[in-house]
Amino acid sequence: MAQFFKYFFAALLALFVFSVIAFFMLIGIAGALASKEAVQLEAHSVLYLDLGKALKEQTKEDPFALLEGEEPYSQPGVYDVVQLLKHAAGNDQVDGLYLKAGSNANGFATNAEIRKAIAEFKEAGKFVIAYGEVIPQQAFYVASAAEKLYCHPKGGLEWTGLGMEYVFFKKALDRLDIEPQIFYAGKFKSATEPFREEKMTEPNKIQSRELLEGIYGHMLESIGEIRKLETSRLRNLADSNLVRTASDAEKLGLLDGMRYEDDVKEEIRRKTGDASIDKIKFVSLAKYAEAVSALSGKGTDRITVIYAEGNIVDGEGDEEQIGGNKFRNYIRKARLDSKTKAIVIRINSGGGSAMASENMWREIELAKKDKPVIVSFGDVAASGGYYMACGADSIFAQPNTITGSIGVFSIVPNMQGFFSDKLGVTFDGVKTGPYANSPSVTEPLSPLQKKFFQEGVDSIYQTFLSRVAEGRKMPIQSVDSIGQGRIWTGTQALKLGLVDRMGGMEDALAAAAKLAKLDGYRIRQFPERINWLERLTGNFSKNVSTQSIRKTIGDDWHRVYEQWQSLQEGIGTVQARLPFELIFH
Repeated sequence: MAQFFKYFFAALLALFVFSVIAFFMLIGIAGALASKEAVQLEAHSVLYLDLGKALKEQTKEDPFALLEGEEPYSQPGVYDVVQLLKHAAGNDQVDGLYLKAGSNANGFATNAEIRKAIAEFKEAGKFVIAYGEVIPQQAFYVASAAEKLYCHPKGGLEWTGLGMEYVFFKKALDRLDIEPQIFYAGKFKSATEPFREEKMTEPNKIQSRELLEGIYGHMLESIGEIRKLETSRLRNLADSNLVRTASDAEKLGLLDGMRYEDDVKEEIRRKTGDASIDKIKFVSLAKYAEAVSALSGKGTDRITVIYAEGNIVDGEGDEEQIGGNKFRNYIRKARLDSKTKAIVIRINSGGGSAMASENMWREIELAKKDKPVIVSFGDVAASGGYYMACGADSIFAQPNTITGSIGVFSIVPNMQGFFSDKLGVTFDGVKTGPYANSPSVTEPLSPLQKKFFQEGVDSIYQTFLSRVAEGRKMPIQSVDSIGQGRIWTGTQALKLGLVDRMGGMEDALAAAAKLAKLDGYRIRQFPERINWLERLTGNFSKNVSTQSIRKTIGDDWHRVYEQWQSLQEGIGTVQARLPFELIFH
């Protein structure tokens, strides 16, 4: 009993200390918010965009940024960044844009939308200067749209071509005596490969190579057009590893010069006419959003925009997931809202639960009977992400969007050997019938149970095919021939009939307004914005845990860890999901 009270009071003390810390954090953040001054835009302002900051699809508040000294604490979403740059292009108080290109935290399609917006900003007569100490390839892709692109004299430009990497766990599972009982439909459905193979299968190599070449080809064309270099020349520079220093990059025409950051800012100062580089009026896009009303729209009619980002899960899901029930209700609300004349759904998801995807597909089918439903694909809209969208009136994608992956799978691990031989743990029990506790990770599936699982997977795959065939007005045999779990770029998907047009959110909204015959409209967003207190109290422990793990293992391995977690959550259920998250180098 003494030992019990010892642990009880230790836990109680820890809870008390945590509560006190959380209370003072809330007081600190509330005080910081209260002391915030309204942002006033001044003449000769220069917008500032750091490509190393990850952009979510939807603008979200981050109260933790206040604790790190960042102001303001909201980070504009992808579409908002595009609209803010468009607004600033016509704002006489804004002289130009300073692009920090030392890193890049965004996917290929997001980069394409931002790059296009930067190019249009420049075409409006504003200067755009990009700078990085060491510029990675994806940052170079975006920064190449700038009027001037500079690099640190002792830094460099990464230009080696693209590579793709998968992580395989089969040997580890074998050593642990864990049998991943796998069921899948589609010879290209490689989501289960990390558990059943030690290296990529030939079909997966074929699709991955073609995907990579498609994305790389678009990158070469885009950069070559701006830098006035042939794509064959750019490819040869990478293949021959000729770009090893900043000096190499400048001589070969990839950079406009080598500069220290103070030299770059001096050039900006000369353009703005400020007294010194310390007087340059840099304004982040988040602050610019506070200073202007660029995104409110006009009119009484509405277009409802639904941002679907993250893994697709059953139920409500959390803030980083697409909860099937929650998002089905968003679509239903938009359908029943008399002021909403059209619906635009922005999808950035590699998929997840097949059942949740089916339910959202059904809600879109009901909605499009009453009003236009347009879908815009972001970096990834594949497997379950494509499933939910395939019936929309029109689908937009970027050339380098990753899409397709029409296929499904299920995994039921048999951990009997692990528990018994590795841990010395055994299980026993009673049941009313042979399938009463099926599936169970503590014993292997019988041959008949395996047959049932495979039949279930095949049935859901056929349903998936029929949904695509109906939505895209294609024979089911044609869908099967381009399905089989195969992933495609947006450009390939357009040729195959899986999407309708190339374009981003702006194009999707324009199409929705045209179909709904709207001259002006306001935008209603789902998920609805929640205030900073709800976000802080609801996500404190998750944020702390996530940041701690990410700092320990790094960003790339943290993505692998998240994918592992998401697959664990889907054990025993049929999943329409992309392969393990692709890590590009």
